Amino acid sequence: MKKVDVCLSPDLMHLYEVQNSAVVVVDILRATSCMTTAIAHGIESITPFAKLEDCLAMKANGFYTAGERDGKKVEGFDLGNSPFEYMQPNLKGKKIAFTTTNGTQAIARSLGAKDIIIGSFLNITAVVNYLRASADDVLIVCAGWKGRVNLEDTLFAGALVNYLADDYTLACDAPLAAQRLYLQAKDNMVDFLKDSSHVRRLAKLNIHKDIEFCLTPDQYEVVPVLKEGVLINHVEVPLLKVAKP
Repeated sequence: MKKVDVCLSPDLMHLYEVQNSAVVVVDILRATSCMTTAIAHGIESITPFAKLEDCLAMKANGFYTAGERDGKKVEGFDLGNSPFEYMQPNLKGKKIAFTTTNGTQAIARSLGAKDIIIGSFLNITAVVNYLRASADDVLIVCAGWKGRVNLEDTLFAGALVNYLADDYTLACDAPLAAQRLYLQAKDNMVDFLKDSSHVRRLAKLNIHKDIEFCLTPDQYEVVPVLKEGVLINHVEVPLLKVAKP
């Protein structure tokens, strides 16, 4: 039987062998939610960068530059880290270079995996369907905050584990802990997260609508997949009815 595991911080990636696994990278607030939204709204591709200067250099190649540091849009970038920015019609068909404090770092730490996909609550059922169709074990990599564990990514990991419970065995206690945490929070995740570190951090920036949107399940059917260093849309997966956990 396939296994599912959870890495609660990218700083723990040295503990995992990923070459035969499908890795789901998650940064709910807000990198992977932005990536999912961008792909769903017709952006052709997203090239993730761990280093800010490498991302900025892509402007010379005709890319839109996007992302943040410490939750704030980088000076000189075209776009920040709000999913609503990626709904603009003029971005359809464009290529974006993207860097963030945590999400793109987690992607970089996951390189070498058999498959790397982008997960968020916004596309969770599409991700579930994608993984169920695969023969690979799954590792959910939570981006966290500068190496520290955060609550919202752990909740997504728990939700995904809960969806996959009938098809996968739990590799250790990390997926079990995430699943049980999600089951406590699932009826009102906004309220559950109100005292979490990153929600408080974003609240200081008056980013309230982003938080609620990023916690809303199944807005999109896309699955961003990393191919040769670039995120593109996997063939759209129909939103099959799955039992709500």
